[in-house]
Amino acid sequence: ELASPDAIANGTAGVPSNSAFLLFVIYAAAFLLGIAEVLRDNSAQTLLPSIVSSDNLERANGRLWGAEVVMNSFAGPPAAGFLLAVAFALPFFVDAGTFAVAAALVFLIAGDFRPKIDTDAPRQRNFKEELKEGVRWLWGHKLFRPMAIALGVVNATAMLALSTSVLFAQEVLGLDATQFGLLLTASAAGGVIGSLIADRVTKKIGQGAALFAAILIFAATLVVIGLASSAILVWVMFAVQSIFVVLWNVITVSLRQSLIPDNLLGRVNSVYRFLGWGMMPIGSTLGGLIVAAMEPVAGREWALRIPFFVAAAINVLLYVYTLPRLNSARIAEARQSSPDVPESSVDETSSEES
Repeated sequence: ELASPDAIANGTAGVPSNSAFLLFVIYAAAFLLGIAEVLRDNSAQTLLPSIVSSDNLERANGRLWGAEVVMNSFAGPPAAGFLLAVAFALPFFVDAGTFAVAAALVFLIAGDFRPKIDTDAPRQRNFKEELKEGVRWLWGHKLFRPMAIALGVVNATAMLALSTSVLFAQEVLGLDATQFGLLLTASAAGGVIGSLIADRVTKKIGQGAALFAAILIFAATLVVIGLASSAILVWVMFAVQSIFVVLWNVITVSLRQSLIPDNLLGRVNSVYRFLGWGMMPIGSTLGGLIVAAMEPVAGREWALRIPFFVAAAINVLLYVYTLPRLNSARIAEARQSSPDVPESSVDETSSEES
């Protein structure tokens, strides 16, 4: 039997006799939910171009991102707190109900969204061959290969800087648990703003310039955070970061949706996301190692600040790498070589400057 919330708050809760089994259930549920989230995210990105015209992909992706941020960061946590106060099991039952409703809504989408396949191609293909085809296509593409590399580097440096952010907030900024929670709302606020303005920013300055701005501003905010001792300043920097992270995501997802052939979109998306997300544990490990290595040399406070500077320096080098590879001319070239992109999109992109 699980302890009540009051017993835990009062410190009188005991360890359940079946704690090992309960932990196994929690780990298994987290594992299965992680798999389901990856499948859902990849499927949603693959499905969206079949529902939305290519001219409206950036706006649609921005709205989709905004809805996720609002529900994940603003609506979900307070609702979870309220439900937990009623009963520990209640959030899980409510969550299961929301999954059922979401599945029902997906089934209401009418249409045939199976990818177009070459009828002359051999039908007997296994998973390994199809995965290899997706890897070869991505790695051979002049635009998406450097974009995937850039995503991996950005994600690795983000986790390098943020893996010890709890310690940074507690020991350098002097925040308690509640204040740290408020600090995290910055990313949610910035994410909502970014989702609303992404398509307008892209139309104003061009996709290439927007991608470069995202990398440079990410690096600049890391430097400011590393030097900061004010929680308010750090909150603002996290919000600005999140705006440009969403801008990057909206642009790159929209480009993949509009330029990758329909029959390859799911596979290439999977490989692309694997390269991006696979670098995050490496970045987290490096962040912890840097703090441990620098503490005897620079002291505890500066050891917690240094990962932000290292991450910023790597992103400056990344900017130099991407400058000739992710500019608007390269994007226009990719559009012109894609048979599925309308002429209007090609003309509009080729006039952008970066």
